[in-house]
Amino acid sequence: MTKVHKPYVLFEEKDHKFVWLGLDESEYEKGVLTNQYLIVHGDKGVLLDPGGYFVFERVYENVKEFVNPNNIVAILYSHQDPDVVGSLNLWLDMTPEAKIYVSALWERFLPHLGTVGGIKFVDLPDQGMDIKVTEDFSVKAIPAHFMHSPGNFHYYDPIAKIYFSGDLGAAMYPEGKWYLFVEDFEEHKKFMEPFHRRYIATRRAIDVWLKKIKGLEINIIAPQHGSIFQGENVKKFIEWINSLDKVGIDLME
Repeated sequence: MTKVHKPYVLFEEKDHKFVWLGLDESEYEKGVLTNQYLIVHGDKGVLLDPGGYFVFERVYENVKEFVNPNNIVAILYSHQDPDVVGSLNLWLDMTPEAKIYVSALWERFLPHLGTVGGIKFVDLPDQGMDIKVTEDFSVKAIPAHFMHSPGNFHYYDPIAKIYFSGDLGAAMYPEGKWYLFVEDFEEHKKFMEPFHRRYIATRRAIDVWLKKIKGLEINIIAPQHGSIFQGENVKKFIEWINSLDKVGIDLME
């Protein structure tokens, strides 16, 4: 029997929430399983990688449990893959106030999805930026280029101390093996390693990224594919990434 998982609040304090937006395991039959996230601050919402076309209905219905879609002010994209941006047209219709944040490399490509004029694109510069949501809250866009996309960003919520890592941390499971939180890190590594070895462009990208996140207080790493890391597994994941001596082109040489 197909398992449908309800949204889960990863952090809540006063008027601030960070929400995992659920998952339907039957989506495995259509493509890779994906995670979507929502930040709510006051009455404003921020969507993180809202996903491809066929997950839109599920994600939209779950978003409405936490915020009025008219109050979504930002949609943040980590990169350009279809499982990230494929539902863009649908979200444009439902979130009239939202600005679309994406690497400056990809802004000119997204109209090929069939979008029309008037989209409020914000091109993220390579060095990243603070994205102002309200007067008292901003999300940090953290450069993570070539991990795996050449124009790639992660997003850090400094109130929740949650780091949205896009495809970094992705895991590919056998059918029926999915779980929300990593519990046995050693077991989980076998679901992550093939993806990271192939999709990260080069070891140099890892070194640059590690410098970018140094000093951030991270309680949770929330990837776009796979399972969520919390507590001691955050440290274990960063140490594991640092242990990958050869990835991408390093292996092909």
